[in-house]
Amino acid sequence: MPDEKESWLYRLKPLTDRLPAVKRPEGHVPFKTKMLWTLLILILYFSMTNVVLFGISQQRTDIFENFRAILAGSSFSLMHLGIGPIVTGSIIMQLFTGAKIIKLDLTKPEDKAVYQGTQKLLVLLMIVIEAVPQVYGYLTPHDNMIDAVGLGWSRTIIIAQLFAGSYLVFLMDEVVSKWGIGSGISLFIAAGVSEAIFTGSINWVPADANAPLTVGSAREAANLPAGTIPKTIYVIFNMDASNFSQRGFEMIFLQQPNPLIALLGTIVIFFIVAYAESTRIELPLAHGRVRGARGRYPIRLIYASNIPVILMSALLANVNMFTLLFWSHPTLSKWPLLGHNWMLGAYAPGETQPTAGAAYYVSRVNGVHEWLLPLMNPDRYGQYLGEHSYWQVVIHVIVYVSVMVIGSVIFAKFWIATTNMGPEDVAKQIRQSGMQIPGFRRDPRVLKRVLERYIPMVTVISGAFVGLLAAVADMIGTVGNTSGTGVLLTVGIMIRLYEDIGREQMMEMHPVLRGFFGQE
Repeated sequence: MPDEKESWLYRLKPLTDRLPAVKRPEGHVPFKTKMLWTLLILILYFSMTNVVLFGISQQRTDIFENFRAILAGSSFSLMHLGIGPIVTGSIIMQLFTGAKIIKLDLTKPEDKAVYQGTQKLLVLLMIVIEAVPQVYGYLTPHDNMIDAVGLGWSRTIIIAQLFAGSYLVFLMDEVVSKWGIGSGISLFIAAGVSEAIFTGSINWVPADANAPLTVGSAREAANLPAGTIPKTIYVIFNMDASNFSQRGFEMIFLQQPNPLIALLGTIVIFFIVAYAESTRIELPLAHGRVRGARGRYPIRLIYASNIPVILMSALLANVNMFTLLFWSHPTLSKWPLLGHNWMLGAYAPGETQPTAGAAYYVSRVNGVHEWLLPLMNPDRYGQYLGEHSYWQVVIHVIVYVSVMVIGSVIFAKFWIATTNMGPEDVAKQIRQSGMQIPGFRRDPRVLKRVLERYIPMVTVISGAFVGLLAAVADMIGTVGNTSGTGVLLTVGIMIRLYEDIGREQMMEMHPVLRGFFGQE
């Protein structure tokens, strides 16, 4: 039983212990079993993205439209909320733990169990908080269902579907974490972004599928194939030389959707992240008892992985959601101070991208056409500015990049502190594995001092690097409108997944290594 000095969250333990959960395996899970579970969960994920919410009207708005790649969801399906509630719950728990509002020692199994149970309860709460405002504002029930069961029950049915889908995602993440390979959240993000990149690159269907497929020297933009490669091929072979010199290059390289510069930007980000993932500091290790047994402990440049960018993007998605609700929701827009306040965020009718206020300045800069082209050639591209002046666009770029960098650094530090990746925790892991740094005593305090030279500094660099890279990728633009953050995450996730598979195979062949990697 906890004493009076222990966290008040222990009072929630009787409730959190009764929440549905995936049982942790009692022993070692074979590699083939892990691969099977991972593939099954991935198939289930894609299946859920294709199940449309029952009873929903065609008059609907996706307020997370600009964050679909990050939230690993699919509009108006069971995966409509995606991983949003999970990531938001994680953000809140990390902030409270880092600020010492929640006093838990995550190195203790009891406190860590309470932390995870509370986070699960918070995820359930966030599902309701994110689902209810959307159903009451933007996910309108179909008239036929309203006539059958009434408006109240129609909304309840849609909320129940969103709740079931989101909680299934949470349980699927647990299955992958405990019985599969890697992280379920990361797997879902990579799957969704990869699908968007694939379709954005080779989709031959016109952007306006109902437009006639006429061949002409100045074919309208709406009739072009939506994919980068088919659009490029079509323009080259079907536009005469005079029009090609005037409009062809612009249509291929700059014209939305999926311009060639977006595909090139996606490829460049891929190589940058791949190089950064291979950059590391390696501390030499030697076994204290087995002579000749040596190894290395890698401290990556991207030490905090891509988690800080996921958390930062989820935070901005929630800012976008709530400012949109307070601006246009029939009830919330009437609240004093917050309701319909342009300083928080203003939106054009039917749009989900903010046009003014704080929400505008922290919103994603989506491609060069939103900032670079109008600034370089205002006569030709000034229409992309809309009602904004040049100084507003410049401030938007500066604020967005700053928020991404600073926010990612803060979340990187919180993530390292709450996932046993700090100097003290790593020192204990090395000592428990029987390894030590040659030339130093086998003392966790000595190891901690050595690690403190590297880990805190690399953590800050890691957070700033991924935040800056994601922001710059957004500014360049990405194919499939996946966002720079989505591409950054997917490349890092795929590299980590490849390494995880290699490590699992190595542990399968050499069981003695399981202790070093923290497995049974």
